[in-house]
Amino acid sequence: MLPKSERKTPLPAEPGRERDPQAVREMFSEIAPRYDLLNRVLSAGVDQSWRRAAVREALAHGPRRVLDLACGTGDLTLLLKQSAPHAEVVGGDFAPPMLERARAKARRAGLEVRFQEADALNLGFPDGHFDAVTIAFGFRNFADYERALAELYRVLRPGGRLCILEFPPPPKSGLGVLYRFYFTRILPFVGGLISGNAAAYRYLPASVERFPDPQTLARMMQQAGFRVRHKLFTGGIAALHVGEK
Repeated sequence: MLPKSERKTPLPAEPGRERDPQAVREMFSEIAPRYDLLNRVLSAGVDQSWRRAAVREALAHGPRRVLDLACGTGDLTLLLKQSAPHAEVVGGDFAPPMLERARAKARRAGLEVRFQEADALNLGFPDGHFDAVTIAFGFRNFADYERALAELYRVLRPGGRLCILEFPPPPKSGLGVLYRFYFTRILPFVGGLISGNAAAYRYLPASVERFPDPQTLARMMQQAGFRVRHKLFTGGIAALHVGEK
Protein backbone atom coordinates (compact mmCIF):
# COMPACT_ATOMS: atom_id res chain seq x y z
CA MET A 1 0.00 0.00 0.00
CA LEU A 2 1.29 3.45 -0.87
CA PRO A 3 1.90 5.92 1.95
CA LYS A 4 -0.99 8.38 2.29
CA SER A 5 1.12 11.19 0.82
CA GLU A 6 1.82 9.13 -2.34
CA ARG A 7 -1.65 7.84 -3.14
CA LYS A 8 -2.61 7.99 -6.80
CA THR A 9 -6.35 8.23 -6.16
CA PRO A 10 -7.36 11.71 -4.95
CA LEU A 11 -9.38 11.80 -1.76
CA PRO A 12 -12.72 13.62 -1.79
CA ALA A 13 -11.40 16.55 0.21
CA GLU A 14 -9.76 17.77 -2.99
CA PRO A 15 -11.72 20.35 -5.03
CA GLY A 16 -14.44 18.90 -7.21
CA ARG A 17 -14.38 15.45 -5.60
CA GLU A 18 -16.53 16.05 -2.53
CA ARG A 19 -19.14 13.49 -3.61
CA ASP A 20 -17.17 11.27 -5.99
CA PRO A 21 -18.50 7.79 -5.09
CA GLN A 22 -15.23 5.91 -5.63
CA ALA A 23 -13.16 8.44 -3.70
CA VAL A 24 -15.64 8.47 -0.80
CA ARG A 25 -15.75 4.65 -0.73
CA GLU A 26 -11.95 4.41 -0.59
CA MET A 27 -11.75 7.04 2.13
CA PHE A 28 -14.26 5.31 4.42
CA SER A 29 -12.65 1.94 3.75
CA GLU A 30 -9.31 3.34 4.90
CA ILE A 31 -10.61 4.84 8.16
CA ALA A 32 -12.80 1.83 9.08
CA PRO A 33 -10.35 0.40 11.69
CA ARG A 34 -10.54 3.53 13.88
CA TYR A 35 -14.00 4.75 12.88
CA ASP A 36 -15.83 3.88 16.12
CA LEU A 37 -13.10 5.25 18.37
CA LEU A 38 -13.02 8.51 16.44
CA ASN A 39 -16.79 8.89 16.57
CA ARG A 40 -16.75 8.62 20.35
CA VAL A 41 -13.69 10.78 20.93
CA LEU A 42 -14.52 13.54 18.48
CA SER A 43 -18.16 13.90 19.56
CA ALA A 44 -17.54 13.32 23.30
CA GLY A 45 -20.18 10.59 23.03
CA VAL A 46 -23.01 13.01 22.27
CA ASP A 47 -23.63 11.35 18.88
CA GLN A 48 -25.11 8.39 20.76
CA SER A 49 -27.97 10.48 22.15
CA TRP A 50 -28.72 11.75 18.63
CA ARG A 51 -28.76 8.17 17.34
CA ARG A 52 -31.17 7.10 20.08
CA ALA A 53 -33.54 9.90 19.05
CA ALA A 54 -33.39 8.66 15.44
CA VAL A 55 -34.14 5.11 16.58
CA ARG A 56 -37.18 6.26 18.57
CA GLU A 57 -38.57 8.01 15.51
CA ALA A 58 -37.85 5.10 13.18
CA LEU A 59 -39.50 2.54 15.47
CA ALA A 60 -42.46 4.67 16.54
CA HIS A 61 -44.98 2.65 14.49
CA GLY A 62 -43.56 -0.81 15.19
CA PRO A 63 -41.96 -1.53 11.78
CA ARG A 64 -41.45 -5.11 10.66
CA ARG A 65 -38.62 -4.35 8.20
CA VAL A 66 -36.01 -1.61 8.70
CA LEU A 67 -33.12 -0.58 6.46
CA ASP A 68 -30.18 1.30 7.96
CA LEU A 69 -28.44 2.77 4.92
CA ALA A 70 -24.85 4.05 4.96
CA CYS A 71 -24.63 1.97 8.12
CA GLY A 72 -20.86 2.14 8.52
CA THR A 73 -19.73 -0.16 11.32
CA GLY A 74 -23.32 -0.75 12.39
CA ASP A 75 -23.78 1.47 15.46
CA LEU A 76 -27.29 2.55 14.52
CA THR A 77 -28.15 -0.79 12.92
CA LEU A 78 -27.44 -2.70 16.12
CA LEU A 79 -29.26 -0.13 18.22
CA LEU A 80 -32.32 -0.61 15.99
CA LYS A 81 -32.16 -4.40 16.44
CA GLN A 82 -31.66 -4.14 20.20
CA SER A 83 -34.67 -1.83 20.42
CA ALA A 84 -36.86 -3.91 18.09
CA PRO A 85 -35.66 -7.53 18.41
CA HIS A 86 -38.58 -8.95 16.40
CA ALA A 87 -38.02 -6.65 13.42
CA GLU A 88 -35.98 -7.64 10.39
CA VAL A 89 -33.11 -5.14 10.32
CA VAL A 90 -30.80 -4.77 7.31
CA GLY A 91 -27.61 -2.69 7.28
CA GLY A 92 -26.39 -1.44 3.92
CA ASP A 93 -23.16 0.35 3.05
CA PHE A 94 -20.87 0.70 0.01
CA ALA A 95 -17.59 0.21 1.92
CA PRO A 96 -16.82 -3.51 2.50
CA PRO A 97 -14.36 -2.91 5.40
CA MET A 98 -17.11 -1.07 7.28
CA LEU A 99 -19.48 -3.99 6.72
CA GLU A 100 -16.89 -6.49 7.94
CA ARG A 101 -16.61 -4.60 11.22
CA ALA A 102 -20.39 -4.29 11.49
CA ARG A 103 -20.80 -8.07 11.10
CA ALA A 104 -18.17 -8.71 13.76
CA LYS A 105 -19.93 -6.35 16.18
CA ALA A 106 -23.26 -8.08 15.54
CA ARG A 107 -21.70 -11.48 16.24
CA ARG A 108 -20.18 -10.25 19.50
CA ALA A 109 -23.53 -8.79 20.55
CA GLY A 110 -25.41 -11.96 19.59
CA LEU A 111 -27.69 -10.02 17.24
CA GLU A 112 -29.10 -11.37 13.98
CA VAL A 113 -28.69 -8.59 11.43
CA ARG A 114 -28.03 -8.86 7.70
CA PHE A 115 -25.31 -6.55 6.38
CA GLN A 116 -24.82 -6.12 2.65
CA GLU A 117 -23.29 -3.80 0.11
CA ALA A 118 -25.79 -1.19 -1.05
CA ASP A 119 -25.81 1.71 -3.50
CA ALA A 120 -28.12 4.50 -2.31
CA LEU A 121 -28.90 5.47 -5.91
CA ASN A 122 -29.82 1.93 -6.96
CA LEU A 123 -31.07 -0.10 -4.01
CA GLY A 124 -31.60 -3.76 -4.81
CA PHE A 125 -34.95 -4.09 -3.02
CA PRO A 126 -38.53 -4.31 -4.31
CA ASP A 127 -40.90 -1.36 -4.19
CA GLY A 128 -42.47 -0.80 -0.76
CA HIS A 129 -40.18 -3.34 0.91
CA PHE A 130 -39.37 -1.46 4.12
CA ASP A 131 -41.47 0.08 6.86
CA ALA A 132 -38.65 2.42 7.92
CA VAL A 133 -35.29 3.58 6.61
CA THR A 134 -32.60 5.30 8.68
CA ILE A 135 -29.44 7.14 7.58
CA ALA A 136 -27.05 8.50 10.20
CA PHE A 137 -24.35 10.89 8.98
CA GLY A 138 -24.20 9.30 5.53
CA PHE A 139 -26.74 11.14 3.39
CA ARG A 140 -24.42 14.07 2.65
CA ASN A 141 -21.95 11.64 1.02
CA PHE A 142 -24.44 10.50 -1.62
CA ALA A 143 -23.54 11.59 -5.14
CA ASP A 144 -27.07 12.74 -6.03
CA TYR A 145 -29.48 13.76 -3.26
CA GLU A 146 -32.59 13.89 -5.46
CA ARG A 147 -31.99 10.43 -6.93
CA ALA A 148 -31.29 9.02 -3.47
CA LEU A 149 -34.53 10.46 -2.08
CA ALA A 150 -36.49 9.05 -5.01
CA GLU A 151 -34.98 5.62 -4.41
CA LEU A 152 -35.66 5.79 -0.68
CA TYR A 153 -39.25 6.79 -1.37
CA ARG A 154 -39.58 3.81 -3.73
CA VAL A 155 -38.43 1.16 -1.24
CA LEU A 156 -40.68 2.46 1.57
CA ARG A 157 -44.21 1.19 1.89
CA PRO A 158 -47.08 3.72 2.00
CA GLY A 159 -47.02 5.18 5.50
CA GLY A 160 -43.35 4.22 5.88
CA ARG A 161 -40.88 6.52 7.58
CA LEU A 162 -37.49 7.90 6.51
CA CYS A 163 -35.19 9.27 9.24
CA ILE A 164 -32.11 11.24 8.18
CA LEU A 165 -29.69 12.25 10.94
CA GLU A 166 -27.06 14.66 9.66
CA PHE A 167 -24.67 17.50 10.37
CA PRO A 168 -26.07 20.66 8.76
CA PRO A 169 -23.77 23.65 8.20
CA PRO A 170 -23.10 24.98 11.72
CA PRO A 171 -25.07 28.09 12.73
CA LYS A 172 -23.17 31.35 12.32
CA SER A 173 -23.86 32.39 15.91
CA GLY A 174 -23.79 30.96 19.42
CA LEU A 175 -22.54 27.40 19.77
CA GLY A 176 -22.23 27.12 16.00
CA VAL A 177 -19.26 29.53 15.97
CA LEU A 178 -17.33 27.41 18.47
CA TYR A 179 -18.29 24.20 16.73
CA ARG A 180 -17.19 25.51 13.32
CA PHE A 181 -13.76 26.32 14.80
CA TYR A 182 -13.58 22.84 16.36
CA PHE A 183 -14.82 21.16 13.18
CA THR A 184 -12.47 22.95 10.79
CA ARG A 185 -9.32 23.29 12.93
CA ILE A 186 -9.25 20.70 15.72
CA LEU A 187 -11.09 17.74 14.20
CA PRO A 188 -8.84 17.37 11.12
CA PHE A 189 -5.75 17.39 13.31
CA VAL A 190 -7.02 14.92 15.94
CA GLY A 191 -8.79 12.72 13.41
CA GLY A 192 -5.73 12.58 11.21
CA LEU A 193 -3.51 11.79 14.17
CA ILE A 194 -5.65 8.85 15.31
CA SER A 195 -6.65 7.47 11.91
CA GLY A 196 -3.50 8.25 9.94
CA ASN A 197 -5.70 9.85 7.27
CA ALA A 198 -5.83 13.62 7.70
CA ALA A 199 -7.51 14.07 4.31
CA ALA A 200 -10.55 12.14 5.48
CA TYR A 201 -11.01 14.54 8.38
CA ARG A 202 -10.54 17.57 6.15
CA TYR A 203 -13.28 16.12 3.97
CA LEU A 204 -15.67 15.92 6.92
CA PRO A 205 -16.00 19.67 7.62
CA ALA A 206 -15.90 20.45 3.89
CA SER A 207 -18.82 18.09 3.24
CA VAL A 208 -20.80 19.60 6.12
CA GLU A 209 -20.29 23.17 4.92
CA ARG A 210 -21.55 22.18 1.45
CA PHE A 211 -24.57 20.26 2.75
CA PRO A 212 -28.05 21.84 2.41
CA ASP A 213 -29.35 23.66 5.48
CA PRO A 214 -32.24 21.96 7.35
CA GLN A 215 -34.97 23.95 5.60
CA THR A 216 -33.53 23.18 2.16
CA LEU A 217 -33.24 19.47 2.91
CA ALA A 218 -36.84 19.48 4.16
CA ARG A 219 -37.97 21.03 0.85
CA MET A 220 -36.01 18.44 -1.12
CA MET A 221 -37.71 15.65 0.81
CA GLN A 222 -41.11 17.24 0.22
CA GLN A 223 -40.40 17.44 -3.49
CA ALA A 224 -39.63 13.70 -3.42
CA GLY A 225 -43.11 13.10 -1.98
CA PHE A 226 -42.51 12.98 1.78
CA ARG A 227 -44.42 14.76 4.52
CA VAL A 228 -41.55 16.22 6.52
CA ARG A 229 -40.70 17.57 9.94
CA HIS A 230 -37.30 18.14 11.47
CA LYS A 231 -35.68 18.93 14.79
CA LEU A 232 -32.29 20.35 15.73
CA PHE A 233 -29.95 19.03 18.42
CA THR A 234 -27.21 20.67 20.49
CA GLY A 235 -27.69 24.21 19.26
CA GLY A 236 -28.17 23.21 15.63
CA ILE A 237 -25.04 21.07 15.33
CA ALA A 238 -27.09 18.03 14.26
CA ALA A 239 -30.51 17.72 12.63
CA LEU A 240 -33.01 14.88 12.37
CA HIS A 241 -35.40 14.95 9.42
CA VAL A 242 -38.39 12.59 9.52
CA GLY A 243 -40.27 11.96 6.29
CA GLU A 244 -43.54 10.03 5.99
CA LYS A 245 -44.47 8.44 2.67
